[in-house]
Amino acid sequence: MVKLLIVTGSGRSGTSSVAGTLKRLGFHIPQPEVPTDDNNPRGYYEPLWVADFHKYWLNDLPVRTIDTRPNAGDLAMDSVTPEREEELRVWLAAELAPYDDGAVVVVKETRAYWVYPLWQRVAEATGAEVSSLTMLRHPTQVVRSRDSAYLADKSDELRRKREVANVAAWMNSIFVTERATRDNPRAFVPYYDLIGDWRAAMTRACGQLGLDPGDLTAPHDVDDFLTTSLNRSSDSWDGLAVPDDLRAQAEATWAAATTLVETPHDEAAMAELDRLAADYAAYFEVAAAIANDETAMHVVRTKRDHEGRLREKTKRVERQAGRIKALEAEVESLRVGGGAKARIKALLGRS
Repeated sequence: MVKLLIVTGSGRSGTSSVAGTLKRLGFHIPQPEVPTDDNNPRGYYEPLWVADFHKYWLNDLPVRTIDTRPNAGDLAMDSVTPEREEELRVWLAAELAPYDDGAVVVVKETRAYWVYPLWQRVAEATGAEVSSLTMLRHPTQVVRSRDSAYLADKSDELRRKREVANVAAWMNSIFVTERATRDNPRAFVPYYDLIGDWRAAMTRACGQLGLDPGDLTAPHDVDDFLTTSLNRSSDSWDGLAVPDDLRAQAEATWAAATTLVETPHDEAAMAELDRLAADYAAYFEVAAAIANDETAMHVVRTKRDHEGRLREKTKRVERQAGRIKALEAEVESLRVGGGAKARIKALLGRS
């Protein structure tokens, strides 16, 4: 049986680093991969097909890569159609077909946790054994990393709003991922551990997943790939405009999640995460109620903007249609009138 290892976690949590490490340990990543860019010059190690599959589907709902809404995963799963499920099954079956029993195929995608039950169903249909590796990174580091990657040129007001939203979305990603992966072998790897002592971190994770990491004797390709310089974000809350109550919830979530590093199915930690998820859902409901007028105003403004752009485009189309109609009338007059060739040449000369 081929083993399908799904690598996921909050965006900017080190999923690319661990996927690149797994590739250097000899595990397989479906090709082609998402190309490098300025936000990730060392590579994403993410199958391009999977990235596009999730992006064009979830962006259309929309469900963000990290999303504050407790029901975001339900919204995504409710939109699954038989055709979409079959599309994923066909792709996965083709990717797994060349490999012998025991081979490990790694699919890294930070949006996979929103639709993890779909991946479980499709993997079962193809006869693959599913396991998961979830990257953990302190919320302040995730927020600062997202700031530097995506918000460097934005206003201070927008950055403050996104800092609060990204902390909440980080918590939500932990709740959804942990709950979704309870039924399969799994490992949780802190980013600190990975870049600090990757051999110890990957030996522990592979042991929990029943995978053989191979010979880790130095020198190893991973030694040049992972360096402590990769972690450039502070784990301090100083300078982040995040309310104290949200900070407390995030720290409690971090403490419970990191318990799973040594014992991935720790009953007390899972119960604590369930409690925190319920508290967060209530917190989100209050925040959404407070922001109701702002949200309604944003919807109205967005609708007006779209309607304005549509009116302008309609006017341009009508102007073009008028020009076409005038040209058609002139051509018709030339066709039926005398001296057609000369007038056509004159017409062409003017154009």
